[in-house]
Amino acid sequence: MVVFQNKIIYMPGLPPNSRREKINDYRDRLGSILWREERVRAADGTDLALCVTDLDLGSKRDSHSPDTAFYILYFQGNASSIPPRLPDLSSTLSMLKREMAAEQRHTKCTMVCLSYRGYWTSRGRPTERGLRIDSAAAIDWISRMHQETSHEHSSSVRKPAGVVLWGQSIGSGVATNLAAEQTMPKNLRLNSLILETPFTSIRAMLEVLYPQKWLPYKYLWPFLRNHLDSWKNLKLIADKHGTEAAAPEVLIVQAAKDELVPPELSQQLYDRCVELRLPVRRVSVDGAFHNDAMFRTQGRQSVSQFLSQRVRHATGRV
Repeated sequence: MVVFQNKIIYMPGLPPNSRREKINDYRDRLGSILWREERVRAADGTDLALCVTDLDLGSKRDSHSPDTAFYILYFQGNASSIPPRLPDLSSTLSMLKREMAAEQRHTKCTMVCLSYRGYWTSRGRPTERGLRIDSAAAIDWISRMHQETSHEHSSSVRKPAGVVLWGQSIGSGVATNLAAEQTMPKNLRLNSLILETPFTSIRAMLEVLYPQKWLPYKYLWPFLRNHLDSWKNLKLIADKHGTEAAAPEVLIVQAAKDELVPPELSQQLYDRCVELRLPVRRVSVDGAFHNDAMFRTQGRQSVSQFLSQRVRHATGRV
């Protein structure tokens, strides 16, 4: 448990073909959402893969210059790769486009899905420290993209762009790590966090998975090298952003039939946000298991509606 904890927590090789999947394998299930692979190099030199798509939101399409820019950075769970997730993510983005169709402002929305080191076509081996470096590289890539867009278009997109950090399962811990520990580039601003089927920390999951007193596993937490401690991170986020008006809003997406993470962990994160005066809302997706909250229509609608509200907030429409 101690020596091989990285292999237990991070499973980039499951299923066996996950490292060989391609975006085109799912092309027929992506609708009108066009994804592309990009590359970014982390601070330690690790070569990483990104899946990226650009959306035009709103009804004003007669101008090539968007009124504002908005970004979503997605962090996956502990197994498989990004391509199999693209159909559900694409369906969510299609819902977002429909919800924003009547808006008069033209918003360019870009979604970036990070493939951690060791996952999909990214190099290296996953560790929590490595994932911290990877998430910082992804946000820097978004910052450079926004800077290039600002130079190409009018000054209206030169103000800091809103960024949503969306994490699923262990990705929620990656998202809160980034929000708590990294300073956003000057041309970006943390808008909100989506925590999909999250847990409070790896230590809490040890106690959930091995509750028996006669089993030694839950007592090994002092030897953990991976923490993904969203409980602690929420306090750091609240302290960093100060007033409630400036704080990012948090959406917690719980799977009603989650077979891995018990509902009390989502409840604890919700209560933590309330205690810290972080704006928070929570939705429980009926019939959903741990990995299929976004497969359910209710889950996709909940996220798309939240995103549409956050886009409007970022553009001053609410």
